[in-house]
Amino acid sequence: MNNELSQVLVLNGGSSSGKTTLARHLQDVLNGYWLRLGVDTLIEAAPHKLFGNGGLDLAEDGGVAVGPAFVKVESQWMAGIAAMAAAGAHVIVEDNFVSGPTAQERWRKALHGLVVGWVGVRCAPETVAAREECRPDRIAGMAASQAESVHKGITYDLVVDTGLTGPDELARIVRAHFFHD
Repeated sequence: MNNELSQVLVLNGGSSSGKTTLARHLQDVLNGYWLRLGVDTLIEAAPHKLFGNGGLDLAEDGGVAVGPAFVKVESQWMAGIAAMAAAGAHVIVEDNFVSGPTAQERWRKALHGLVVGWVGVRCAPETVAAREECRPDRIAGMAASQAESVHKGITYDLVVDTGLTGPDELARIVRAHFFHD
């Protein structure tokens, strides 16, 4: 893969796994300008009526349920990101595949025809739980419950662990894996 052809990097990891930190460091080390778009961006932009009632349910215990209304809006968002990449934008997507392989398949469908790098962002459950405690915008228990579950059945080009390696080094590892410039 070379930098001129690579259009999208998809980072998948659970809540508090370090996706955003890694994405920010990637923006610094990758050639060109890379836009960072995460599922949190979609959730922040979503109307309140999309939560619950067949949309996105965030349980008090940290569980997440994705309903058909959310999937519809998310698919539209994915298509928009794909259109940006097709128009020449370089995009780093931060997501957590709470729907498992079905979520990755929705991304594959949306990004069809684009050059995509799939990166698993892992971190031990106890580490993400400690990070979650420092983040007042998170539901307790969500990070630990997603630490492993969002990776089940997912296919990656590269897997990194943010609990073992710092973000500067991980960004260099991702760059070296996908870009040979």
